[in-house]
Amino acid sequence: MTPSVSSDSGHLLLMLRDLFDNAVLWWGLAACGIAQLSKLGVELVAHRRWNPAVLFETGGMPSSHSALMTGTAAGVGWYQGFQDPLFALAAAVAFVVLYDASGVRRASGETAARLNALVQSQPAAAVTAFGWSQPLKENIGHTRLEVLVGALLGPLVALPGLALVGSPLHLVQRLSHTLPAALG
Repeated sequence: MTPSVSSDSGHLLLMLRDLFDNAVLWWGLAACGIAQLSKLGVELVAHRRWNPAVLFETGGMPSSHSALMTGTAAGVGWYQGFQDPLFALAAAVAFVVLYDASGVRRASGETAARLNALVQSQPAAAVTAFGWSQPLKENIGHTRLEVLVGALLGPLVALPGLALVGSPLHLVQRLSHTLPAALG
């Protein structure tokens, strides 16, 4: 007896299958994850300390936002063609994110640093009266070099992944055919 699948749950399963078959999304996310993980190594080499907290912070070398956006845009170009308007849109959005990371977000971080210094120079009673319980987050943007490295890392991760592996669904299908033959 085969279990019955309602049309709604069947639709959900198709959506999930399509999501796991979206190689561009997954390789863009992989580029972002690799950039974020590499911050551990940068922290170890540059500051000579093991600081896993950098995995959950914004800012720093390399920009994971830049890697995500350029990896995804490169993937859209790979699948749709680099002449396609969808690639143009993906590239334009990527440029906005890159500009924002090294411009607006960086300026916000520098402003937060100045405000934190100003607050620290005030008497404790004044700080308490204004409700400054904790300092503002300062490391929210990126230098141009951090953005550039992230922007280069994105396609360097995504394009080989797309060309050699494909989507997670494709990888699972390939492994499900390869492993039983190799084991048995």
